Amino acid sequence: MTRFAVALAVTLLAMVGWSAASADPSFECSMNSSSQVEIGNCVGEAETTVNQTIEVALRFAMESAAELDAATERDTAVPALKAGQSAWEIYRDAHCEFVGSTFGGGSGTEIAIRSCRVELGRARVKELMSFLQ
Repeated sequence: MTRFAVALAVTLLAMVGWSAASADPSFECSMNSSSQVEIGNCVGEAETTVNQTIEVALRFAMESAAELDAATERDTAVPALKAGQSAWEIYRDAHCEFVGSTFGGGSGTEIAIRSCRVELGRARVKELMSFLQ
């Protein structure tokens, strides 16, 4: 991985936010918003950002996995990463739907679902970046 790619990755991690205070996107958004609509929009923007960051981190992880497969002359890391990403996406969607269901169909349901996706997405980016060679 080039120094530029590492610098970009660090920048993306900083954009997504990793402090303990940023654990709950709905709380982060309520600090600057006064209505549920504004909070929902803010959490939606956070979800978009984290999804874009996941794509970049996954691309870096795939490159690293491909380099490992080439170095070991095996074809195991890339397929394993693809399977893991697919399983993670299924888990994220199912778990966040469960989180939303705990709101009983109330007006905060969508905010809860999106906040859950942001939280899990942030963790996934950090996880993906930890495996770079």
